[in-house]
Amino acid sequence: MTTSAVRVLVATAVPAERDAVARALDLPGVDVIAAGVGPALAAASTATALTRAALAGTPYGLAVSTGIAGGFAPHAPVGSLVVADEITAADLGAETPDGFLPVTELGFGTVTHRPPETLVRDVVSATGAHPGAVLTVSTVTGTAARAAELRARHPRALAEAMEGFGVAEAAAAHGTPVLELRAISNPVGPRDRAAWRIGDALAALTEAFGKLAPVLESWQPHDR
Repeated sequence: MTTSAVRVLVATAVPAERDAVARALDLPGVDVIAAGVGPALAAASTATALTRAALAGTPYGLAVSTGIAGGFAPHAPVGSLVVADEITAADLGAETPDGFLPVTELGFGTVTHRPPETLVRDVVSATGAHPGAVLTVSTVTGTAARAAELRARHPRALAEAMEGFGVAEAAAAHGTPVLELRAISNPVGPRDRAAWRIGDALAALTEAFGKLAPVLESWQPHDR
């Protein structure tokens, strides 16, 4: 094994995702945690881990949000990989008579974080992931109408998950770059549990991080 030049924190939602990553990513400079489900708990857990590392004098140079996700058909089919070139909070804002307004249009906050362009390109090259927007939601989409609404508001959206924006907010507070990589387990839309391919998505996640290890070893924060 070789040591990653930059310490990397990888945050999944649940232990099954953590274990899928850890099976492939055995690098001394990389820690993989199950940060919890949803943006709030993901942000709190990631911030705690980043703070502990900083206080110990061994700060992380990159935070990675990863796991399985819903994909917007036909752009991100089940079994494919998506890497975020933007991480956007899709439901952070206000409903109005004229439609949804993101919090930024209300005059405060932020709704989007952008991972380093060079790192996204390297991930695409190494894993074959599709680059695009990954949406963070607090309520998973369960209808075709909601899926169409999200896609209309975010035409570049490829996937929907629940933690990326929380991890990104915590990383931003520490001045730490962020990355989000997702394996697609189901289409965004009506919830058909019989059609989900969670096992296949977890296997794709393991394979992706096996290919990603050299990228994480060689990447430097100045490679923006």
